[in-house]
Amino acid sequence: MSVAIPEPFLDADFRRRRTINWLALGTLYALFYMSRYNFAATMHPLSQYFGWSNSDLGKFEFMMPLVYGLSVVFNGPIADRIGGRKAFLFGAVGAAIANALFGLCVLMVQTPAVVHVAGHHVDVVTPAVLSHGMTANGTLWLMVGIWGVNGYFQSFGALSIVKVNAQWFHVLERGTFAGIFGVLIRIGLLLAFSGVPFIAANFGLQWAYFVPGIAVFGLFVVNFIWLRDTPKDAGFEERDTGDGSSDNGDQPASLVFVVKKVFASKATWTIAGASMMIGMVRRSTVDSWNPKFFAQVYAPGGEISAFAPYQTAAWLIALCGILGGFAFGMTSDRRFGGRRAPVIVFGFVGMAVTLAAFGLSQRMGFGAWPAAICLGILSFFVNGAHGMVGGAASMDFGGRKAAATAAGLFDGMQYLAAAFVGPGMGWLLDNKDLGWSAWPFAPIPFAIIGALVMARLWNVRPGRSGH
Repeated sequence: MSVAIPEPFLDADFRRRRTINWLALGTLYALFYMSRYNFAATMHPLSQYFGWSNSDLGKFEFMMPLVYGLSVVFNGPIADRIGGRKAFLFGAVGAAIANALFGLCVLMVQTPAVVHVAGHHVDVVTPAVLSHGMTANGTLWLMVGIWGVNGYFQSFGALSIVKVNAQWFHVLERGTFAGIFGVLIRIGLLLAFSGVPFIAANFGLQWAYFVPGIAVFGLFVVNFIWLRDTPKDAGFEERDTGDGSSDNGDQPASLVFVVKKVFASKATWTIAGASMMIGMVRRSTVDSWNPKFFAQVYAPGGEISAFAPYQTAAWLIALCGILGGFAFGMTSDRRFGGRRAPVIVFGFVGMAVTLAAFGLSQRMGFGAWPAAICLGILSFFVNGAHGMVGGAASMDFGGRKAAATAAGLFDGMQYLAAAFVGPGMGWLLDNKDLGWSAWPFAPIPFAIIGALVMARLWNVRPGRSGH
């Protein structure tokens, strides 16, 4: 039986103010992604500039997800207590500063490293000469540390956007909201993967970090002016969002309530397990190592800013990810009545099939264009599933009063799992017997496990009786 969205959520003035809130919040969230994935977009020039191996790059890909993953779990209850607006503004300032510091570290290079490219492998002939008496190893770990600090502040992004929007969206709108959530992620990744290499190639590598930091700070000002935590803060009466969290009126949730709501639920831990598997696939392919793949394997001279297959891949990853977010969200709302598990299972199966096709195309020597197409299709399934977990399920199973804690658990487990991808991928890609030819096959087992885990919640529906 179809259930209609309550009338208060259809009020024109309310929806207009919600749109303003959403645009300010969402644009800043997209820039959080740009200021986080600018590292992935500049992996190759950084490695050549400093003389870093793939294993060295893997240290960054370990530290950022590790700090981020731990932070979202612990910061979730904080965001639920202080509100999404304060948490988001705090995170924005920190992310802007961390990007500025990382860019300043790039300026410490007085003479770039000299490297020798042998096939798909890079050997350092002469290490970089650094200012201020810094050693190559010391600089590496300083920058790893700064990027870890960025991960801490970045962790407030997902918590805040879910916390705020859990107040503004009814449960029957949240699948579609998850599609919008996915749009923001892909716009941010497009800015990083397509725009940042252009900035680095034309203005200098340091500006690949200065520009995103400046942009984040600019949107900090916009959100300081326009963003409001709840409809009541914007002059409206509170609405019952239909997720079973309207008890106790407007009072902030107690820590006991939040912990019981999220951490005592078998469903939330099952979703957290599936989120880990999404993290394994995301961070090893579409959201991290693909710029390095095109630069090291296909692009002439390693320059990807104007390399057509890479730029096509960046746009396909964005556009297909957006389509996946909306397709999964609307299907879960309209076809499955708010059940998220069926479409997430479908997403995992699609990931496994696409990765297998990608790997086979590389083994058969089909080249860069099929790789770009496969990455776009993979993004459809990855972003569809991730949007459901991070954008819809966290609001469904956390409710208005514990949404940030649920988002922290789901996002945190995803990034904690992804932390082990960084060193693993670094080792794999530096292995001359495996390398890039084995890269697409590596995440397939995680996609299969994710499908099996999420299938256990096939019939679970959010709401007062859905936990």
